[in-house]
Amino acid sequence: MRKGIHPEYRPVVFRDRAADYAFLTRSTMTSERTVEWEDGRTYPVVDVEVSHVSHPFYTGTARVLDTAGRVERFERRYGKGDGA
Repeated sequence: MRKGIHPEYRPVVFRDRAADYAFLTRSTMTSERTVEWEDGRTYPVVDVEVSHVSHPFYTGTARVLDTAGRVERFERRYGKGDGA
């Protein structure tokens, strides 16, 4: 890789405010805000809207779409079509 063209890759804390959960990982994200982590060091913190802790897919609260019912309802409303 060429030197001097890539952003700094460093430890960053991502904080999910909805679930009151934070995790430390490495990223190129930057932030003016910092937080003291469990190890006593200070890291930049990035607040996120959704993480694996609060996302409906991962928590099991996702709604399953009834595609077969939707197709049948569409066909009832507009007819099956003549294939043309």
